[in-house]
Amino acid sequence: MRIFTAALATETNTFSPICIDRRAFLASLYAPPGEHPDTPTLCSAPITVGRRVCREKGWTLIEGTAAWADPAGLVARSTYETLRDEILDQLRAALPVDAVVLGLHGAMVAAGYEDTEGDLLSRVRDIVGPEILVCAELDPHSHLTEKRRQAADFFVYFKEFPHTDFVDRAEDLWRIAVDTLEGRVRPVMSVFDCRMIDVFPTSREPMRSFIDRIAALEQTEDSVLSISVVHGFMAGDVPEMGTKMLVVTDDAPQKGEALARRLGLELFARRGTFIMPQIDEREAVSRALAAKAHPVVIADMWDNPGGGTAGDATVLLAELLARGAKDVAIGTIWDPMAVQICMAAGEGAEIPLRFGAKSAPGTGQPIDGRVTVVRLVENAQMRFGESFAPFGDAAHIRLEGIDIILNSTRAQSFDPSLFSALGIDPMAMKILVIKSTNHFYASFSRIAAEILYCSAGTPYPNNPARTPYRRAPRTIWPMMADPHGLETKPAARGVA
Repeated sequence: MRIFTAALATETNTFSPICIDRRAFLASLYAPPGEHPDTPTLCSAPITVGRRVCREKGWTLIEGTAAWADPAGLVARSTYETLRDEILDQLRAALPVDAVVLGLHGAMVAAGYEDTEGDLLSRVRDIVGPEILVCAELDPHSHLTEKRRQAADFFVYFKEFPHTDFVDRAEDLWRIAVDTLEGRVRPVMSVFDCRMIDVFPTSREPMRSFIDRIAALEQTEDSVLSISVVHGFMAGDVPEMGTKMLVVTDDAPQKGEALARRLGLELFARRGTFIMPQIDEREAVSRALAAKAHPVVIADMWDNPGGGTAGDATVLLAELLARGAKDVAIGTIWDPMAVQICMAAGEGAEIPLRFGAKSAPGTGQPIDGRVTVVRLVENAQMRFGESFAPFGDAAHIRLEGIDIILNSTRAQSFDPSLFSALGIDPMAMKILVIKSTNHFYASFSRIAAEILYCSAGTPYPNNPARTPYRRAPRTIWPMMADPHGLETKPAARGVA
């Protein structure tokens, strides 16, 4: 067998003012054919898993480019078209192939292309023809469009949020692909539109039990090859935004449709109950200061670069400064200009510095003060599971007893190694402020005495009922109370 693989991914917050060009991919991941590292970066797991599978099977794996940019706003049209055409030209050069196995995200939007993954997949299908297997692994924070469904044979999405299972799901993708190529199964996708948009952390109930149950169904239900919850991405203003249930069966579409509908309506019935309880910055700081056990982790959950924001909000920092908090570490505030100033000043320097809150309204005010430059690190990175996430040149500064990490490459706070990379011992701190909605949980929960989810400022469109969408459907919950017409009781609370 000859199999082509490649990856092209980012997550687009269409409300974000930060556009993505080629430099963003170069800063995060750009690996030409054969140059992808041994460890995967989220959406590139099909490449690293595929190397092992094809080696064991004695098959030929032809690697195309792998490109990933940290989430932000619209991708420049020329950037998307150039990367897309680079991969498509590599596929043409690889022909004939027996399969195409891709790593995608599912929420990329480029200027002129609302459905970039649909565009890429349809072009792949045009090149290889109707009989060749085309499949992909995707992030659940994405849009499952009809165009993508028509172009591919099957999809597998991460189940976990935080996304700790991207390698496991790549294993599932390849297992189904191998069984298909060797004639044991014929995958068919069945999709149910839940007609809602919500947040589904698997680190808490009720989503934890739901995911455990669908994983069990994959093992016990005849003909069921894979079940995925496509969460949707509420910051993507596109026509097919929303939550979907996907069931992949072995040529059993009616069974798949019935199962997808049943599971999808179960999700709908519990809408509004999945998201983490949130508090504002005043309550978060008060509770953290009063805590008897440490460290307390405050998640600045909506200034999350993993959701496309800048990561430069200062609302929580300003509250901590106003309250005279000590033994606090902030990881991170994105400010490339401030990092450059600190780099020029050097370690040990005391300088006046203005930093943060440059990207957009709702992120607070820039912070002014005389800071000490404690440590400087070029090309800093933190762990993310078995992988590493870069956060660029970084500066550890100290202001009024608070340790702050300034970074030049936007990245959410995945792991406590974010702090140790800049010489900060996270266990020695009473309060850790991080920027992440829930990906941080897998690692920070191991060290935190308490975790507080804080909604501070308005850097992210986190309430769909009030978000000024122009393209997204209005006939889904919470924009519409009961889009299925089931006359159910109102949910306990909306997405906030």
